[in-house]
Amino acid sequence: MKARLTALCAGCAVALFGAGVGRADPAAAPEAGVWQKHQYNFNFMGFTSTYSCDGLADKLKVLLTAAGARADSKAQPGACASGFGRPDKFARATLTFYTLAPADSAASGSQTAAGGAAASGDQSTVKGTWRTVTLADRKPSTLHVGDCELVEQFKQWVLPMFSTRNVVNRTTCIPHQESGSLIDLTFDAFAPAAAAPKTR
Repeated sequence: MKARLTALCAGCAVALFGAGVGRADPAAAPEAGVWQKHQYNFNFMGFTSTYSCDGLADKLKVLLTAAGARADSKAQPGACASGFGRPDKFARATLTFYTLAPADSAASGSQTAAGGAAASGDQSTVKGTWRTVTLADRKPSTLHVGDCELVEQFKQWVLPMFSTRNVVNRTTCIPHQESGSLIDLTFDAFAPAAAAPKTR
């Protein structure tokens, strides 16, 4: 039996409880990083779940934030024939987001992602460190097994625009059904180092 998840998410909050950019390696010293700006037109193509364009944008904002994108990154609904809050087989969203890259790698030149614009750097530097990120069912809390295909496509098309290492992807999506599907994606992402506590 075909299982379909309708993700309307109109006006829903971006909930990140229990996931996101994880703990940094305490042995790793912070290093200089540079923000890179990316723009990408995300067109969802799946068999199991159907999203509204605004629902898709909400889910992508959650994934961007969890993967370590800057807080002011945006995911905006694309032009959908079905209108606001209605499922659309051709849901799309426009992403404008910032990722932190080690300063030495950012200096080697701009990056270009398939379907996106070349990355441009913010000249100011910040301290960054490698942090472990895990994407799974309910990590973040608004991510569910029905989003399996979305996570697959995010990993394929968007994650390469982040500075990552040690990517382990055990995600398995079974078309037309949630039963047996699994979201299990872990990687290290270069993200801002935690600010030192203030002293009186």
